[in-house]
Amino acid sequence: MSWQEILRQRLVDRNIRESSHGPVIEQYRRLAQHTRLLHARNQTLLRATGAARPNPNSSTVLVGEDNPVRTAYIQSLESQVSALRDEMAAVYKTQGQNAQRLLAMNETLREREDTARLDGENLRLARDEISALRRRVDQHAEQMAEKDRAFQELTDEFNLLNLEFTQVDEQKENLKKDNATLVQRWIDKQNTIGDILNDRNEKWYEDLQSRRPGEGAYNTAGNGMRSRPSQDSLASSFSNISGNGSRPFQPPVGRDYDRKGVDPAAKGGLLLSPNG
Repeated sequence: MSWQEILRQRLVDRNIRESSHGPVIEQYRRLAQHTRLLHARNQTLLRATGAARPNPNSSTVLVGEDNPVRTAYIQSLESQVSALRDEMAAVYKTQGQNAQRLLAMNETLREREDTARLDGENLRLARDEISALRRRVDQHAEQMAEKDRAFQELTDEFNLLNLEFTQVDEQKENLKKDNATLVQRWIDKQNTIGDILNDRNEKWYEDLQSRRPGEGAYNTAGNGMRSRPSQDSLASSFSNISGNGSRPFQPPVGRDYDRKGVDPAAKGGLLLSPNG
């Protein structure tokens, strides 16, 4: 309740409290006034009766035109008329004041009704705004719940991707280690093959140099001379060395190179073929 309503209620209570004994007070006032008028009239009648001259031949009082009783009665009636006129004027005055108060109260009531209507409109707008805010709060709660679910899904997906990335990284590291091992094994195998090939070539060249003096021409393999190892025999021997069924090693055609990639002819002189 606003302070205007509290003030209005207090004023109404005060008016009711003050006007509760108003009719009784007004009746006592009128009764006192009427008693005073009657007392004054009785006093006037008593004085007029005392001043009247009695008739010696009759026991009644003669009432003539100059009878003081009549005069006193007329004066009493005039005073009553005057009092009634004054009372009527007071009543009219009170009626006018009441009319003014009624107009003022009507104006106040109209203002209060306008204020109440505005307050009601403001209250309706406030309730509508509260309803809209509650709907927005509910929608916001639903959006937050949806965002929480989406965030949880994204977190789960991130954890899954992180786990997959970790596994891929581990697989990558394992593949690197396996690749390094395979490369090292392949290098070791190629070194072994190169060593064997160089050893056989050296033996072949040593046999060739030992049989060269005193001969005009080189004999072929059919004359009992040891021939140069063929590629097929070397490949079969290298395949037996590898032991894993991999593709056999193909020796170079034309010139022979050692493990370090150096031409044996450049180290030891001219390379001669079996045909001279």
